[in-house]
Amino acid sequence: MRSKGPVSVERLSREQWERLEAELKRGPLVHGFEDDQRWTLKRIKLLIGRMFHVGYTVQGVWKLLRRHGWTCQVPVRRAVERDEAAIEVWKEEVWPQVKAPRRTWAPTSASRTRRDRA
Repeated sequence: MRSKGPVSVERLSREQWERLEAELKRGPLVHGFEDDQRWTLKRIKLLIGRMFHVGYTVQGVWKLLRRHGWTCQVPVRRAVERDEAAIEVWKEEVWPQVKAPRRTWAPTSASRTRRDRA
């Protein structure tokens, strides 16, 4: 079975998308987001609303970006300060103490009422 494409019709025209993409590449600082230099779905939603007066949900923005080949931001490399030995110690000693023990198998009833007293 072949996909017939997206269910919803995209609300931004090709020209609007190209303009939005150019603005996203300029960065959040240019658009007044001074506290953090990352694009979030909420910020992109606000930007679309400001620029084109088109309403999107956060999930709709995520679908729009994915449809056009955008992905989540991920670090290019690991932090220099990362201490692999300390991480291994934490995994082996601390995590088992923090992690909740697995539930054991026991027969239970799906009913919330008491069993019938026969």
